[in-house]
Amino acid sequence: MYFANLQKSYGDLSVLRGINGQIQCGEVVAIIGSSGCGKSTLLRCFNRLETISGGQLMVNNIDLSVANLSTKSLQQLRAKVGMVFQQFNLYPHMSVLENLTLSPRKVLKLSSVEAEERGRFYLAKVGLAEKETAYPDQLSGGQKQRVAIARSLCMQPDILLFDEPTSALDPELVGEVLQVMRTLAEDGMTMAVVTHEMQFARDVASRVMFLNQGLVEETGAPSDVLRNPQSERLQTFLSRMNGLTV
Repeated sequence: MYFANLQKSYGDLSVLRGINGQIQCGEVVAIIGSSGCGKSTLLRCFNRLETISGGQLMVNNIDLSVANLSTKSLQQLRAKVGMVFQQFNLYPHMSVLENLTLSPRKVLKLSSVEAEERGRFYLAKVGLAEKETAYPDQLSGGQKQRVAIARSLCMQPDILLFDEPTSALDPELVGEVLQVMRTLAEDGMTMAVVTHEMQFARDVASRVMFLNQGLVEETGAPSDVLRNPQSERLQTFLSRMNGLTV
């Protein structure tokens, strides 16, 4: 993934004001910053939920700088770039396994048998093998988010995007979701994670990107960015997050 002078505006409001960077295969990049700095907008540009206003953006060899992206290219992008949202977006009228197998059947054209086999595999991977017949309203928030992660994995993506995946969870449920994400990182999954979990960013991310007012203010290894921040704005931000001492 490569982006240069990436811009996104809504009318007169400029949200991303020229962001540069790249995410290499196997990297885990934690994107941090205050609310309104453009973190989620940047993530949504990566899978074309938002169309960029200017600059260059290449994701999985697909040029997202093109205004009129073909339906075929968009389908290829969405099949290989998964996204896990703050809210779980599970279909309440479908069982857990049905939620997992829908896209593989409809998009990848897998048979029901193949899709269910894949769904059970990834459900076990997130520690919820026994929940395949349950419905979303029978699950805790942490379980719903783990199902949402398994659903993305069922598409066997090259890249996973996480938009504050623990922000809607009660504090005691955060750990189970972060553990699944740690395991994915250890398995080599390429991940871009918008997060306020500084411990996760410090321990799991290969790189941290700090956004401020629509620009990348600092980026680098977690040991540098989180333990030795250079900008006053990042120092202030970190002093307020999870008691992290700077």
